[in-house]
Parts: sequence; structure tokens; C-alpha cells
Amino acid sequence: MKVKVCGMSDPQNIRAVEALGVDYIGLIFWPRSPRYVAMASSGTGLMPDRASATEEQSTGTTPRVGVFVDPTVQDILTHAYAFGLSAVQLHGHETPTLLRNLRRTLGSKTALWKAISIGNEDDLEVCKAYADCVDCFVFDTRCATMGGSGRHFDWSLLEHYPCEVPFMLSGGIGPDDALALRTALATTLPQQCIGIDLNSRFETVPGLKNTEALSLFLRQLRNP
Repeated sequence: MKVKVCGMSDPQNIRAVEALGVDYIGLIFWPRSPRYVAMASSGTGLMPDRASATEEQSTGTTPRVGVFVDPTVQDILTHAYAFGLSAVQLHGHETPTLLRNLRRTLGSKTALWKAISIGNEDDLEVCKAYADCVDCFVFDTRCATMGGSGRHFDWSLLEHYPCEVPFMLSGGIGPDDALALRTALATTLPQQCIGIDLNSRFETVPGLKNTEALSLFLRQLRNP
């Protein structure tokens, strides 16, 4: 079971979360998010280089996932280079055609993830259009905003998942959900579920994670 901790921004907090043994660190590059990680100027007048990101944000023992909402391809490429991204997660209204073009541009070293908002069984049908151009789906709760509602969706809906593409489970997973997740993984969640995405319910303030709560959750999830 892979664990991604998303919405990271503080360098020391990133290092502390990495030390817990999580599998991915998520950096949000959507300017309207309270967890937005800004791109600093490299000072060269050219395409921003790795110096435009802090060492903690761009390097480390844990792969970085960049989260975007309806970005330009140039925006993705710039951030992928500056932050050393292992995966790009698209959380907006990006089309399958854009993803196919992006895959050709990025190459095989950078994975493509697509977030899908789930409110009912019909929402899962959207996955079929992207099944040939993504490496992973991220299922979040359908809400008025672009994620971050802190609410679960009905995990039993995923029994009707129509694709073979792996997916990550997101949507308001919190410190008290470890036992429910273990049960769901053993009984109702499809085998394509490869991990979980943690964010707002482990925060003290937006962008800063409670490492004690994360540590306890991970022990409960991984050590029955």
C-alpha cells in the first residue's frame, strides 16, 4: 500500500514526513490553493533551473508528485524540470488528447496521474476515456472546489471500477481511518487500489502536516 502525503510546502516539514517512510511527497502548483508552492526566479533570465526550488522541495529520498489544475504544457514541463518530478497529477478538466500529447513530451520517466472526482457510480465511467494515457488515477470526493473538502466519498462505489489502471484513494482520509482502510482493502476495494493520498485532515495549518498523527496512522495501517 503506497502512501502519498500531498500539499507539502515547508522544507523542514517535508524532511520530517519523508523520515516516516512515505512513498510520495505531493507539491501543489495551483495558485488558488492555500498549499500552493510558488516557483521562485532562478535569476538567470532563462527557463527556471533547479535553484528555483528549495533542496527539500526538489530533491530527497521520496519521489515528488506535482499537482496541477488545467495547466499549460509549458507550465508542467518547467515545474517537472525545476522540482525533479517523478509524476504529474492533473486535477482539472484536462482532455485525454492533452494527456496523450503530454506523455509523448515528458517521456517514460515521468508518470501521468489523473484525478477523478467521485460522487456516484456514473463518475467512474469517465475513467474509460483516460485508460490508455495515464499510469494511475486518483479518486477524490466530488465537491464544489478542486478537492480539499476533507470529506469521504462512498468507497463501495469502487466495486464498479471499470478499468485495469491502478488507482490511489483520496478524499478526506484522516487519522481515524486506518482500521476502516485495512478492512476495505481486504474486502471491498478492487485490487487495482495501490495506495492512498493524505492531505488536509493531517494538517495543523494548510501546507504543514502533523507528523505525530501521520506516524501513528501509518503504524496502524501497516501493522495490523
